[in-house]
Amino acid sequence: MNYLKPIVCAGLVLAVSGCATVKKSKQAPTTTKATLPPAGTPSASATGSSSGSTPSRPSSGPKSFRSFFDAAKLRTQKGLITTHWQDDKYYFEIPDSLMNKDLLTVTRFVRMTAGAPVYGGEMTNQNVLRFERGPENKVFIRSVLNVVSSPDSTKPIYQAVRNSSLDPIAAAFDIKAFNGDTTGVVIDVTDFFKGDNQIVSLNPRSKRQLGLSSIAMDRSYVETIRSFQNNTEVRTVKTFNATPASPMGAGGPGPSTSLPAANTAGVVTIEINTSIIRLPELRHKRRFFDPRVGYFADQISEFTDTSQRANRETYIVRWRLEPKPEDVEKYKRGELVEPRKPIVYYIDPATPEKWKPYIIQGINDWQVAFEKAGFKNAVIGKEWPGDSSMVLESASYSSVRYLASDIPNAYGPNVHDPRTGEILESHIGWYHNVMKLLQNWYFVQTAAVDPGARKMRFDDALMGDLIRFVSSHEVGHTLGLRHNMGSSSKTPVEKLRDKEWVEKHGHTASIMDYARFNYVAQPEDGIGRNGLYPRIGEYDLWAIEWGYRWTDKSEEEDRKEGNRMIVDRLSKNPRLWFGGEGFGNDPRAQTEDLGDNAMKASEYGVKNLKYITKNLPEWTKEEGDRYQNLDEIFGQVIGQFNRYANHVMRNIGGVQETFKSVEESGNVYEPTPKAVQKEAVSWLNRQVFATPTWMLDRNILDKIADPTENRVSTLQSGALNNLLASSRLTRMLESSNRYGNRTYSVLELLADVKNGVWQELRSGRAADMYRRNLQKAYVDRMIALMPTAAQPSMGITISIGGGGGLVNTKNTDLPSIARGHLTELKAEIDAAARRTGDRMTKYHYQDLAQRISLALEPK
Repeated sequence: MNYLKPIVCAGLVLAVSGCATVKKSKQAPTTTKATLPPAGTPSASATGSSSGSTPSRPSSGPKSFRSFFDAAKLRTQKGLITTHWQDDKYYFEIPDSLMNKDLLTVTRFVRMTAGAPVYGGEMTNQNVLRFERGPENKVFIRSVLNVVSSPDSTKPIYQAVRNSSLDPIAAAFDIKAFNGDTTGVVIDVTDFFKGDNQIVSLNPRSKRQLGLSSIAMDRSYVETIRSFQNNTEVRTVKTFNATPASPMGAGGPGPSTSLPAANTAGVVTIEINTSIIRLPELRHKRRFFDPRVGYFADQISEFTDTSQRANRETYIVRWRLEPKPEDVEKYKRGELVEPRKPIVYYIDPATPEKWKPYIIQGINDWQVAFEKAGFKNAVIGKEWPGDSSMVLESASYSSVRYLASDIPNAYGPNVHDPRTGEILESHIGWYHNVMKLLQNWYFVQTAAVDPGARKMRFDDALMGDLIRFVSSHEVGHTLGLRHNMGSSSKTPVEKLRDKEWVEKHGHTASIMDYARFNYVAQPEDGIGRNGLYPRIGEYDLWAIEWGYRWTDKSEEEDRKEGNRMIVDRLSKNPRLWFGGEGFGNDPRAQTEDLGDNAMKASEYGVKNLKYITKNLPEWTKEEGDRYQNLDEIFGQVIGQFNRYANHVMRNIGGVQETFKSVEESGNVYEPTPKAVQKEAVSWLNRQVFATPTWMLDRNILDKIADPTENRVSTLQSGALNNLLASSRLTRMLESSNRYGNRTYSVLELLADVKNGVWQELRSGRAADMYRRNLQKAYVDRMIALMPTAAQPSMGITISIGGGGGLVNTKNTDLPSIARGHLTELKAEIDAAARRTGDRMTKYHYQDLAQRISLALEPK
């Protein structure tokens, strides 16, 4: 959701009308007599731009417009690119004014073959291109890379940049004719769009994923080309030769998706739409990126004569919101004004009617955030108008596309000007099965406190509310906002149980967090749904204000003002903190966690899971169900418990990262406090490594699971291997070296984990099967940390940290610690084996002692 997808991972209005029949639209295409027909349509008697009888034609070279086209057959449509059609061929008339101008192409699927993991409405390609006059009466299309730039073409360094950044020529066309007043040229684009030219077709990754190879030109064609004032839309049908996926177990290279069409016909036919839009002549003023506010960003290397180094400029992506000229002074006085052009999202007409109002409300919920930036009615959700001239796939409209998919997901991309970061449009992807995801989440996280969640089919009002929350989240991405996984850590855990507070403020400060629902709330707290749902919060209001405030100052002055705003606001309100997207080692920035203490929050979460598990057989019951519901939701319970364990575990070896400018006090990097790390290990010993017997409910397991399905041991060994991962332990070694006794050491960790996992060694109690399995996993993991001749792979180079350095574990203290720890452990195991009166436990200890001996002294 995206709840993904990026990045960045990375991953989203221009109102342009459709056909010439909409006479009142100022952007309707101008067509001579009729809209351009599809290839193969019988020609009409409409006249084109020329007149007179059919001329004689020279044998080679560009001709005059009048001599090249037959006025009786020609059809013309004016727009961004004036388009001509004659004798089943399409021609672009490229005026001199459009040469060397940046154009954006966006290609989307219109209709997709069955069984594909992509759907009609989804984007497959995006490029910037320029038309350029070439030698020998050619027109070139260059693919514009936008990697480096020099902003002042009058300076000497501008030429150096040009010399090292030549854009590739992606296509070449013969000039067929000059237009009537010789201010433009005519080129034949039929085969260009009909074929598989990468800049206006599928991107290579999509083709590899689908197993598509060469195009079958005899089964591919241009369906329509329509031109408007600011855009030209090209719809094509393409047939590709296709490779079926390899049979199960056959191995070898091949597509990642098995398409029925590839298996039955050896080809795949798809329909795509390519939008060509003019990038703004007046470039949007850039706002430079700051890691303390979470925006998606673009980057470019800039070279200037006055700088002493190449500047790597990073700027955020955002919509162009500006006050109307007559409202500028009102805006500066702090009055709310409507923007010159609002952001409009249309709802796909394929969306079920009952969900449309909730999706629209999720869009409109952002209006209050834009008021913080000085704009009212800045973002608007609307139903798709019943106008057949409008093209839903066009890059001229932003929309929420409803996709008939069993994938439980949604995502919010954006299409933006790579030169400035200005967002131009977005097509949000809304998978039908996202409702299943919402139902599962809400059930396992809130059924203990919300009776409405205790069934397999939610009431429409509840499901509508959940859809509204997802709508707001995805729209946030299309406004330029990244996930803020650290936002929820700014809410004290006990506030999540305070009915008045949480219903007023919400359980997280940002809807861009993966905070899901308030799983901390307990049945006795009496908290209503307003305290369980995510909502647009304090951070979101601040992020929109910072990113969308309008100014007429220079980019550099704006950069300084933005920094001052951040320093001032964060010092006053820590809830405005942007914690990143959860990819590093900071335990405050995690997905799907809540509160400022993962151990306390997870304790409450487990308490609710136990209550839910006890009632699952009744709450999942439906007539005719063969326990599929029980199996599904119990699986969700196990998954939720595993999330809690991972939330806790991230504290161990954690490093807090708080971006600052020099005006702010304190360090950027700090270790997670030792006491917090020890608290985390204590939680794992108690909740995970001590057998969680509440998961062994026979009233559930005997109905859904074969006895060989040992979910508990799988969960325990997975948690142990994660806890004792080489990357975590190496990071702890490095932290101890830098911070000394301030942080938790590897030796302290192993001592605390051993006290939990090996309690039977001291108590003399028999170890049950789950404990025996766990203890074997512990020994195996410690042996794996100790490279030997039999295990040369343990000297491999691994990556530690979130983008940290590389380290060879063989040459760290880890093997030494593992060897010493196993030596001590073997002595204790030998002693316990002599004392225990339980035969299975004795055999277990003897086996472990032998394994350790072989590892310490391999033969």
